[in-house]
Amino acid sequence: MKTRILRSAIEDLAAGRAFYEERSAGIGDYFADCMFAEIDSLVFQAGHHRVVQGYHRIVTRKFPYAIYYKMSGQTAVVHRILDCRRDPRWISEALRA
Repeated sequence: MKTRILRSAIEDLAAGRAFYEERSAGIGDYFADCMFAEIDSLVFQAGHHRVVQGYHRIVTRKFPYAIYYKMSGQTAVVHRILDCRRDPRWISEALRA
């Protein structure tokens, strides 16, 4: 299984990293490492996560974030990495964009 990360997900990751880095030096890097570890797990687990709004969703373990991806053949395509603390309407809109 392969993974591909879209620009929208990279931008979400950068925003989350900046948010946590502002709170405490080094936490932003830890956040990014944790997100990439979850994305790396798709090599073995892609397609086995719950489908929400048309996307498979991984609720991450260390931070209140979810990774939304779709399957394209043998590739898991990561579309968004979103903060679960946001308003659910905002999340729905972000997934439609």
